[in-house]
Amino acid sequence: MQISSQLIEKFKNSKNILALTGAGISAESGVPTFRGKEGLWKEYRAEELATPQAFQRDPRLVWEWYLWRIELISNKSPNPAHFALAELEKKRSDFYLITQNVDGLHKKSGSERIIEIHGNIFRNKCTRCSKTYDSDPSELKNSTECRNCKSLVRPDVLWFGESYDTDLLNQAVYLAEKSEIVFVIGSSGAVGIPVELARIAKENGAFVIEINIDPSGYSRYSDLFLQGKAGEILPELIPYFV
Repeated sequence: MQISSQLIEKFKNSKNILALTGAGISAESGVPTFRGKEGLWKEYRAEELATPQAFQRDPRLVWEWYLWRIELISNKSPNPAHFALAELEKKRSDFYLITQNVDGLHKKSGSERIIEIHGNIFRNKCTRCSKTYDSDPSELKNSTECRNCKSLVRPDVLWFGESYDTDLLNQAVYLAEKSEIVFVIGSSGAVGIPVELARIAKENGAFVIEINIDPSGYSRYSDLFLQGKAGEILPELIPYFV
C-alpha cells in the first residue's frame, strides 16, 4: 500500500480516531447481511420481521427467525479487519469504534471501547421492565419469559421504525464531533444515522478514510478512498497510526 509521507505524518500526529463499521466488515467473516435476497428466511424478508409490529403480531415467529440467526452467527469468527481495529485500540487510548453490526464480532476480537449503535443480537431485553440478559439459545427455545417479571423478552436490537437510544446517539455524535481521523469501513451508507455521523465528523474537520469494496453513500465525505477488503487493507494501514 502506497501512503505518502505527509499522510503518514498526519496519521501519527492525529488525535481522537474513530471507526464506523457496517455489514461489509462482517461479510468478510461470512455473516449474511440479512437484507434483500440474503435476508430471505422461509417466505419472509428481514424488513418484515425486524419490526415492533411483527413482534407484537407474532413473537414466536420473530423469535424463531432470531434463533436461526443467532445459531448462524455463533459459528462465525472475527477476521483480520476486526483484529486490526482491536489492536489499534490497544495502541491508541484515543481510539473509539461505532458499529452498525449486531453480531458481536468486534467484542469477540477484543474491542472494548465500542458503541453498538444498533444493539447486539446476543443480548435480550424485557418488553416490560427493560431488564437485559445475555442470549441463551437453548433457554429461549423453551421460554422467552423475563426472569424478573415473567413478561415477554425481545432481542436487544434496533428494529425498523424504532428510535435510536438517546444516550448512545449522543455519545456517538460527541465522538464524531471531536475526531480528527475517521474510518468508514464496510458500510453501504444506506442507513441515515451513520452517514450523518460521517458528515458531522467531516464538518468538524476530520480526515475521512473510507475502506469499501465499492463506493458508497459515505464516499462524498471521504478524503481517502481505499477500495478492497477491509481484512486486507486494515492490517497494512493500522501500523501507520502507532
